[in-house]
Amino acid sequence: MSQIVDRPSSAGTKAFLVGVHVGADTAAEGRSLLEELGELVWTLGLPVVGTMLVKVTGLQAAYFTGTGKAAEIVELAKAAGAGVIIIDNQITPGQQRNWEKLSGLAVIDREEVILDIFAQRARTMEARLQVALARAQYSLPRLTRAWSHLNRQQGGGLGGKGEGESQLEIDRRLVRRSIEKLKAELTVVRSQRATQRKRRQRVPLPRASIVGYTNAGKSSLLKKLTGADVFIEDKLFATLDPTTRRVDLPNGQTLLLTDTVGFVRRLPTRLVEAFKATLEEAVLAEFLIHVLDASDPEVYAFHATTMSVLHELGADEKPILTVLNKVDRLAGNEVLLPLKRHFPDALCISAKTGEGLDELLHRAAELLSDHPAVVELLLPHDRGELLSLLHRHGQVLSSAVEPGGMRVQAVVPPRIRPKFDAFILPAKPAPKPRAVRKRRVPAPASGR
Repeated sequence: MSQIVDRPSSAGTKAFLVGVHVGADTAAEGRSLLEELGELVWTLGLPVVGTMLVKVTGLQAAYFTGTGKAAEIVELAKAAGAGVIIIDNQITPGQQRNWEKLSGLAVIDREEVILDIFAQRARTMEARLQVALARAQYSLPRLTRAWSHLNRQQGGGLGGKGEGESQLEIDRRLVRRSIEKLKAELTVVRSQRATQRKRRQRVPLPRASIVGYTNAGKSSLLKKLTGADVFIEDKLFATLDPTTRRVDLPNGQTLLLTDTVGFVRRLPTRLVEAFKATLEEAVLAEFLIHVLDASDPEVYAFHATTMSVLHELGADEKPILTVLNKVDRLAGNEVLLPLKRHFPDALCISAKTGEGLDELLHRAAELLSDHPAVVELLLPHDRGELLSLLHRHGQVLSSAVEPGGMRVQAVVPPRIRPKFDAFILPAKPAPKPRAVRKRRVPAPASGR
């Protein structure tokens, strides 16, 4: 008879990791993905007590590996004292049940690890709702696992429904109801966010999004450029919720810069869909800043993964400014030269030391050379024709009469910008971020 298997928790549970490379996949790629799974599991707070890389010619229906190899993995995991086996591949609900029946341990896959990390780290209401929705959709086909101890009880005569089947149907109904409720709540939150975006667009500042593989240094770059008080940690998925800050470019233009969620290989499709809210900033931006960790030997694979996800979002055709970050970690040019040959237009920077950031800001200004700029002007009282010119070809956002002239905030198109350069007021320094008391965000309602 099958048994209920407790789900892993970070308190004392040890993990045994299983990597898989299939067919044409190389062992090196399999090892790299297995190492990345180890980092994900560490982020989740589970100690790793053993790993095993398995080569299979074709995925088997019962376990994805052969029965003998599955038994060998279970024996090694138990000998290492593991409480959970984590498989670096997407497994079906049936395969998950088979593994747990064979081992008596909890068995999860890469997708469930990422879902748990997202659940721990989501902060905004929208992100938490999206995580709850993704987890509910993931768990729905797996509910039979939780009630396998009852599914042999057949009371009620021929065709009658046993206790297990009845409870399973109730649980499925509750989860489906929860999914519908979460979707409705998300619709409301997205509507509110769309309203907020319209308010921001009344002052049409250009936008750029920082994208890249997780842990490439995106949040560190945002902090260095803008002084933003953002959370930074040397872990995968340290940042989930988008953060937007203003940065002043060398030409006096103001840019809104957004840090987005990082990508990983084998990112589950449902999570790409679930996090469209944070990733859609990339779709709405005028250009993207693609951050690569120049010190990571897998930098080429990480670049390909990010470009693949951007393609799914329809954002890969936007202007992309590629930057090679963490060059301060490189021993010398022998490492950097191959990267420069592969990414000839990339900028070499260090978000830690500030190296190359001035050039990055100048390149950003060049990309926006044709974009109307929002500037603050002090026009002399006797230059009324300039104010008329702004009304005809630009957009006046606000105006006020002062003793020294007319103070005007306006959107100035590039073709008439030279006429106003002499009257542009210097940008005010950005205020230092104040320490704000964090408001607890209530967790979304669960299906149970």
